[in-house]
Amino acid sequence: MDNMDLTCGHFVNPFTDIGFKIIFGQPASKELLITLLNELLAGEHRIENLIFLDKENHSDSMADAGIIYDLYCLTDTGEYIIVEMQNRFHSSFLDRTLFYMCRAIGRQVENLREKRRKERELQTGKPETEEDFLLSEPMQENYGSRYKLSTVYGIFLMNFREPGLEEKFRTDTVIADRESGKVVNPHFRQIFLQFPYFTKELKDCETLYDKLIYTLKNMQHWNRMPDALKEQVFSRLEELAAVANLSLEDRIAYDKALDCYRVSRIVEEDAREAGWKKGLAEGRAEGRAEGLAEGQAKEKVAIARNLKSLGLSTAQIAQATGLTEEEVESTVNN
Repeated sequence: MDNMDLTCGHFVNPFTDIGFKIIFGQPASKELLITLLNELLAGEHRIENLIFLDKENHSDSMADAGIIYDLYCLTDTGEYIIVEMQNRFHSSFLDRTLFYMCRAIGRQVENLREKRRKERELQTGKPETEEDFLLSEPMQENYGSRYKLSTVYGIFLMNFREPGLEEKFRTDTVIADRESGKVVNPHFRQIFLQFPYFTKELKDCETLYDKLIYTLKNMQHWNRMPDALKEQVFSRLEELAAVANLSLEDRIAYDKALDCYRVSRIVEEDAREAGWKKGLAEGRAEGRAEGLAEGQAKEKVAIARNLKSLGLSTAQIAQATGLTEEEVESTVNN
């Protein structure tokens, strides 16, 4: 294991639950989250503002299958965005992300009134009371309008390699025609980011997008921001993510989360090393067995040739060596 994995730098580790929450999941970090999302969605969509929605029904216990933290947001133009940091592999992870997406889509129809209220709150900048909302609520719409959906983006930051995805850093999925590739429904978007496949060095990061990803992957080891990261967003990140700036409550929670992260990494590495040693031992045993069998076979061939030179018949040689008569004929004639 790389010793750097267990060091405690100046900045919080974004691959811990509280670390990711501090960087992206609090009101003070909203602009930072917007910057990251706009870089991820560059050329497709631009967010000017968003609000954090209640995650109570959108995330499971963090003790389950390595879930770190997820954010649920509504943008100023009506899109819903799920952002999840997944620290370690678990089976059926891709199915789980699909479930999260479908649940967010289904809730738009199930909670149509709440959806409209949140959208209006984001547009006006102030919450509405039930009475205000009912007074401003338009007349009943037709049946089909009820199923008009807003786009749901699922962005999954993964600190592991997922076997179900291609061996690359970013994978984008849409609902599209299998033959033509044409998008059938634009309201379902998933972006998977496998951090182990991001191998760029800072000197190779030319875009803000690459610099942000590089920083998230490596910042836990730093004592200060590198001089090459001059953009304003990194000054804000430096301020938010500094361990020294945490409140006492957050520091206690972060220390516990960091300890869990370290233990998890140690357990995984020990299991990997144990598997490697077992495989090596099995390979050596198999090699010894193959070598012994090959040596015995060569010895039989040498004996068969010696007996043949003494004038023994093929049947006698076969009986003496344990070879078949066909093997004897083949051996002594070659």
